Amino acid sequence: MSASSNARKVLIVGAGPVGCLTALSFAKMGWKVDLRESRPDIRYVDPSTIAHRSVNLAISSRAITALGTIDSGITARLLEDSIPMKGRMIHTKDGKEESQLYDQHGQHLNSMGRGLLNKVLLDELEHYTGVSVRFEDKLIAIDFERKTAIFIPPSADTLEVAFDFCIGADGAHSLVRRQMMRVVRMNFQQEYIPHDYVELHMSPGVGENGQPVFRIDPNHLHIWPRSAFMLIALPNKDKSFTCTLYAPTAELDKLETREQASDWFDLHFPDAVQLIGRESLLDDFEENPRSSLISVKTYPYHFKDCAVVIGDAAHAMVPFYGQGLNCGFEDVRVLTTLFKSFGVAPVPPKADEEDRLGPSLEEYSQIRREDLIAISDLAMYNYMEMRHHVITPIYRFRRVVDRLLSTFAPFVSGASLTDVLSRVPFPTNAARGWLPLYTMVTFRPDINYATAKRRAQLQTRILDYCGWLAGATAFSLSALGAWRFAVWNGVLRR
Repeated sequence: MSASSNARKVLIVGAGPVGCLTALSFAKMGWKVDLRESRPDIRYVDPSTIAHRSVNLAISSRAITALGTIDSGITARLLEDSIPMKGRMIHTKDGKEESQLYDQHGQHLNSMGRGLLNKVLLDELEHYTGVSVRFEDKLIAIDFERKTAIFIPPSADTLEVAFDFCIGADGAHSLVRRQMMRVVRMNFQQEYIPHDYVELHMSPGVGENGQPVFRIDPNHLHIWPRSAFMLIALPNKDKSFTCTLYAPTAELDKLETREQASDWFDLHFPDAVQLIGRESLLDDFEENPRSSLISVKTYPYHFKDCAVVIGDAAHAMVPFYGQGLNCGFEDVRVLTTLFKSFGVAPVPPKADEEDRLGPSLEEYSQIRREDLIAISDLAMYNYMEMRHHVITPIYRFRRVVDRLLSTFAPFVSGASLTDVLSRVPFPTNAARGWLPLYTMVTFRPDINYATAKRRAQLQTRILDYCGWLAGATAFSLSALGAWRFAVWNGVLRR
């Protein structure tokens, strides 16, 4: 598939999953696509050099719907390489397990390695003759008025690249965003939380006939909640699990020796030590890097009709809601939908025609602002839920009430929403009935994040009021009963 000879060129900086999906979308819309990445091609890099720095992806309905609106065929191929996770498996300190299903209708997350997803999307782009993909090209400057960018490629000193439109999908430390901040009054907030993560590896077990098998249930996201910290495990196709330890930086700093680390894991995660293997666990803990967790908020996301930032470049978030990649793919869907609804053509407008590119980008910034703030805040809160709340009685009680009340709400599957969400960013009045927050965020891509957060807050207030009312009623009835008992005793005595 190729673009017309007079098609406009979009320069996309960053060839991660979000950048690749963006390139695929613009190629399908008829643009010339110039995709550039500062790192080497992930398909030809030794996996050991890039491992241990990325948490497995939990792909939900938002990402699947975004993929479906752009290329339904690639969606099916990707899901074949994923593992469904139907709920959380909570591992208590005394070794017990408790399954908490995500959804009463059987909807699930999909576990997949980021590298595999990236490779599939890069391979798909090779089918488009209008797409150029270059690696090891480092961006150093952008002139948005002249619409040119300066790169340092491997084989030359500098290279000037002209473009008609630039998209920054180059991650939390985005160079495109940094260049935009020179010309845009952009609000910018960056926060490192005082917690780090370390990747660990649970190798496959050995079956009766010597074949590899999963050591624990592969259809759950496993969580070892320990109040101030937690361990999680997500399944891989080779029957292994990618495990990630999240803990306060100060807590990890105390584990200076192998013996101290061994004692600490024995105290807090004794069953995980047996599953992973003590020596393997301690080797990973010593050798794998400790990585920080960052939250980035920006606004606006665009500059005139020249550029826009999406994905982590616009809204890096902590990974505890599993929505970073899902939200980034949704960015691509919303941007594509607005380009189509505004009639942004892949060819330059004629002299007497209005270019709708600028207004569509203005609308994009307006639509996404509240949503991206909401999901960043929800992701931060969900860390507390995963490491502590999931084992509390009040959390279990509210889950029961949520699920009971949500049975009266109409069921809407993510798969049924692809058509409507290919035409509009979000339909109006999508959220009907009582819906748990997790359902709205994870399985209802037609409900935007800000609406999900507002409705969840309202539902929580209703439950709190009902709890207060029930308590007050019980107290009043008890007081009335005591008074009547006292009066009756007095009558009997007289």
